[in-house]
Amino acid sequence: MSLHIPKVRRAAIAFILVTAVLDIVAMGIVIPVLPHLIEEFVGSNARAGLLNGVFVALWAGMQFLASPVIGSLSDQYGRRPVILISCAGLAADYVLMALAPNLWWLAVGRLVAGVTSSSFTTIYAYMADITEPEKRARAYGLIGAAFSGGFVLGPVLGGFLGEFGPRVPFWVAGALSGLAFLYGLFILPESLAPEKRMLFSWRRANPIGAMILLKRHAELAGLAVVNFLLYFAHHVFSAVFVLYAGLRYGWGPWQVGALLAMVGVLDMIVQGVLVGPASKRFGDRATMVFGLCGGAVGIALMGWAPTGVAFIVAMFPNALWGLAMPTLQSLMTRRVGESEQGQLQGANMSVASIAGVASPLFFGWIYSVSVGEGMLGPNPGLAFYLASAVLALGALIGFLTARRAEREEVTSV
Repeated sequence: MSLHIPKVRRAAIAFILVTAVLDIVAMGIVIPVLPHLIEEFVGSNARAGLLNGVFVALWAGMQFLASPVIGSLSDQYGRRPVILISCAGLAADYVLMALAPNLWWLAVGRLVAGVTSSSFTTIYAYMADITEPEKRARAYGLIGAAFSGGFVLGPVLGGFLGEFGPRVPFWVAGALSGLAFLYGLFILPESLAPEKRMLFSWRRANPIGAMILLKRHAELAGLAVVNFLLYFAHHVFSAVFVLYAGLRYGWGPWQVGALLAMVGVLDMIVQGVLVGPASKRFGDRATMVFGLCGGAVGIALMGWAPTGVAFIVAMFPNALWGLAMPTLQSLMTRRVGESEQGQLQGANMSVASIAGVASPLFFGWIYSVSVGEGMLGPNPGLAFYLASAVLALGALIGFLTARRAEREEVTSV
C-alpha cells in the first residue's frame, strides 16, 4: 500500500481544514470583545467575570444537548449537509449578537451559537471517514493546527476591530461564517459513503444514550474522563482570561488578541508539526500523558506570573497540552466502527460540554471571589492553579488507563 495520501483524499482534507479555519476565525474574532461588552452592560469587572462564565456555560449546555443529535444526523445523512447548515446558522447568530441591545439578547445568541458550533463533532467524524486508524493522530493534529490557525488570526483581528467598537467584530464574524457556508456549498465533498451510514435513532442521539457508547470498553471510559478533565481545565481561559489579563497586566483588546494569536501559533506548531513524529516515536498514550503534564506545569506558571513577560514565558510549556487532544481522539476512534464515528464524536462533545457548563461557572465564581470582596484566594491567579491541578489529575488517570490497557493487551496475547 502506498504511503502517500491519494489525490482525492488530500483534496478532501484540504477542504475540511479550510472550512475549520473559517469557522474558528469567526469564533476567535469575538473572544477579545465579548467580556468587555458584558462589562459595559453590568458596569463591574468582577460581576462581568461571573456573567461571562454563565454565558460560556449556556453555550456549552446547548452543545451538550445538540452534539449527539448532530453527530447521529451526520451518520445518517452525511457530514456535508450538517456542516453547511451549521455554518449558515453561525452567520445568522453573529448578526443577532451584533444587534443585541441587552444581556438577554446576548444570552440568546450564545444559546444559538452552542447549537450551530456543534458541527465540530462532524468535522472530526469527517476526518475519521477519510483517514486510516494508524494515521488519525496526525490527522487530528492537522485539525487542531487548523483550529489554532483560526485562533491566530481571529483574536488579532477581533482585537483590532474591537478598537472601533465592541460590536464591529460580530459583524465581521457573521460575514466569515457566511463565507464558510459558501465555500462548503461549492467545494466541500461528502466523506461518508451511503453504504456506511446508520439510521438516526433518538436512543443514540440523546446525550445519555450517546455516552453509553463510552462504556463499551474500560479504556474508552477512562479516556472519556481524561477528555472531561482536559476541557474543564481549558475553559479557565474562556471564563476569566480576558478580564484577568486586563486587571493584572493592564492589557486591552489589542494586547489580548495578540497574545491569543501567539497561543495559536504555538498550538499550530505543537499539533501540526510535533504530534505526528511524537506519536510515531513514543505512541499515542505516552504522548498524551506528556502533553497533559506539560500543560499542567505551564498553566500553574501562568497563575504565578507576576508580570506580563512571565505570563508569556509560561505559555511555552503550556502549549505542550496540544499533544494531548489529537492522541486522545486517535485512541478513542480505534474503539468503534466507521458507522459510529459520528456518535462517538457526539458523545465526546457531550462530555466536553458537561465540562463546558460546569467549568466556566466554577472558574468564573473563583475569579469573582478572588478579586472582589472576600478574597477567597491569595491572588487572581487562583483559577489557574486549580486548572493546573485538574490537568495533573487528567495526566494521572491517562497514565493509569494506559498501563491497564497495556496489561490487558499482553494478557490477551
